[in-house]
Amino acid sequence: MDVLDLSYLAAVSLAGAVARSCVRGLPEGWRIRLQAEAPDLPEGRWIWLHAVSVGELLLADGLVGRLREAGHRVHLSTGTPAGLALMAKRLPGWDAGTGRISGGAFPLDDPEGLEPFLRRPPGLFLALETEIWPGLLQALEVRGIPRVIVNGRLTEKSLRKGGPWMRRAASRLSLVAARDEASAEAFRRLGAPEVRLGGNLKADLPPPRPLHVGWAALREAWAGLPVVVAGNTVEGEEDLILEAWRTAREKHLGLKLILAPRQPRRFDAAADLMTARGLAFHRASRGWPEGAPWSGTDVLLLDTLGELSAAYAEGTVALVAGGWAAAGGHNPLEPVRAGVPALVGPGFANFEDLVPPLREAGRLQVVPAAGLGPAMEAALAAAPLRSGGPASLPEAMRGTLDRTLGLVEPYLAALPADSRLEPHRVS
Repeated sequence: MDVLDLSYLAAVSLAGAVARSCVRGLPEGWRIRLQAEAPDLPEGRWIWLHAVSVGELLLADGLVGRLREAGHRVHLSTGTPAGLALMAKRLPGWDAGTGRISGGAFPLDDPEGLEPFLRRPPGLFLALETEIWPGLLQALEVRGIPRVIVNGRLTEKSLRKGGPWMRRAASRLSLVAARDEASAEAFRRLGAPEVRLGGNLKADLPPPRPLHVGWAALREAWAGLPVVVAGNTVEGEEDLILEAWRTAREKHLGLKLILAPRQPRRFDAAADLMTARGLAFHRASRGWPEGAPWSGTDVLLLDTLGELSAAYAEGTVALVAGGWAAAGGHNPLEPVRAGVPALVGPGFANFEDLVPPLREAGRLQVVPAAGLGPAMEAALAAAPLRSGGPASLPEAMRGTLDRTLGLVEPYLAALPADSRLEPHRVS
């Protein structure tokens, strides 16, 4: 351990000590990590799969299923309250009664936080996208445990911010299966020694889980009406979308809206905005009572987790937000796979591997904020009320899960033979 490692160790140890001394006053995100509990699993005979929050957990769906089917024990970790809430809902389905899949919070990246997880360490550590934790990677390297990032995503902005600690951590990665060529090059420049192109796992996710039975009454009430589904809105976009939707209603009578803000902390703000506009809306989190007057409800505020991907199929047109009031954008594949025409904003920097080929294939449009209203009206006029069912993606975008697992296979094959034989106790 040299000066660079020691400086990180000293910094995180101090931060951890301070945090533990005042844990009750800390934000919930800190508290869940300080209280993270290690799984009760045999040393070297489990896979640690880390997905930082909701988006990454949803992305892990296909990967978890394939690892479970292969008989591996997997412990998922996540680092946010929203991630833990989604994990609680999804874990039974991921496990499918096998006793092989468990989950919990990701620990603080200091010796005290990591120690319980390394007392009986995993045989393989997999992280999704950009989870580079210097303390954990150093500890795993010392123990000879492979360290792999899948669906690796690294932007130029993140690369520029990567200081000495991140560069040292990247040099300790055994493999990065990058999601696109730009990310692959960024990881190489950061110092990752082995970088391969795996592709974007979003293109190979299994179909979304069916919506619960409460949706049936809404579906029936809105069956003959056009519906706009606006997903993953960020601050400033709800106002823009509501105004475009209000204008579109003048030409498309009875037009309904399903609005899903990106972050749970903004659900109340979206509700307040619709109240101020005098809209008849219902919050999905308030339940789905029988006999609810859905025909008189103009907007469903989808303030729940994990339902948006399936909800896109309820629409006539989809708005994939995050690119009108921000520069990153959000996943456009969900409505496209549902066969629903999609509009996205010009700020799709985080999805430059997906938007251009989908646009070239005629599966989505990129429209500026100023043109959202007219583009929405035109899309509504051209589209059927509902999609005819799931649609396939362009050929070049398929097969990413197989390709990624092919890259990881040497590490999976190196796990002890008996790591697949017995189910573990779900924690």
